[in-house]
Amino acid sequence: MSRIVRAALIQTEGLTPVEKMVERQIALIHQAAEQGAQITCLQELATGPYFCQEEDKRWYGLAEPVPDGPTVQRMQEVAAETGMVLIVPVYEIESPGFLYNCAAVIDSDGSYLGKYRKTHIPHSDNFLEKYYFRPGNLGYPTFDTSVGRIGVYICYDRHFPEGARALGLNGAEIVFIPSATAGHSRVLWDVEQRFHAIANGYFVGTINRVGTALKPDVHFYGHSYFCNPSGEVLAQADDQEAVIVADLDLDQLSEARAEWPFYRDRRPDMYEPLVKP
Repeated sequence: MSRIVRAALIQTEGLTPVEKMVERQIALIHQAAEQGAQITCLQELATGPYFCQEEDKRWYGLAEPVPDGPTVQRMQEVAAETGMVLIVPVYEIESPGFLYNCAAVIDSDGSYLGKYRKTHIPHSDNFLEKYYFRPGNLGYPTFDTSVGRIGVYICYDRHFPEGARALGLNGAEIVFIPSATAGHSRVLWDVEQRFHAIANGYFVGTINRVGTALKPDVHFYGHSYFCNPSGEVLAQADDQEAVIVADLDLDQLSEARAEWPFYRDRRPDMYEPLVKP
């Protein structure tokens, strides 16, 4: 019997205040549920606009505890109500001054399974993230959900193959990559995540937001998509708000890894120089 998982990605604009943004996300989650989705991932920093285009301490006020903050607790209720696994990226405060770009994972019964903290933190003209986030310190966990084992990688992380491989080694069957990206990254968007799927033999669902944030001339281009372990795109959005749904046949994982036995043939004994500064 095939292990087919119906999965969804949500791409939308960023709104303020947080309560308005969260309710918009919940409405889109219900749209995914109406289409039979069993697992849904939201975009990076899903509780508001992409605020990292300026350095302003007022945005620290968006940070909330995980899992004890209002957004994750509300999403736990939504997960239980819809019977859906949810990946919910939020701005996390662990303690004063300890702030992270985070994604919470909630099972279909509403139970909190854990979180991933973004590992690689960019800092460039329109992505001033080092002002807001400490680098993640939880490694590359995977989470056993009611629909399979999943991993999370966040936005800028996708440029680094090491963590993507670690998620595969940790047993991920589906890796979700919530993002907020614009401009010249478009040339990489259709390549990098598909490569991670091929190199590691898992499904990838990658999400980008749409619209603008603090700078009206910087447009988030959307084009969220799912791809299979062969790198084939299964479903893709355009540059408008969308709920993207695809059926992921997890039985394809063993087929792909038999066809391309990269895990068998890898040589970790030869890779020590890769982890030297």
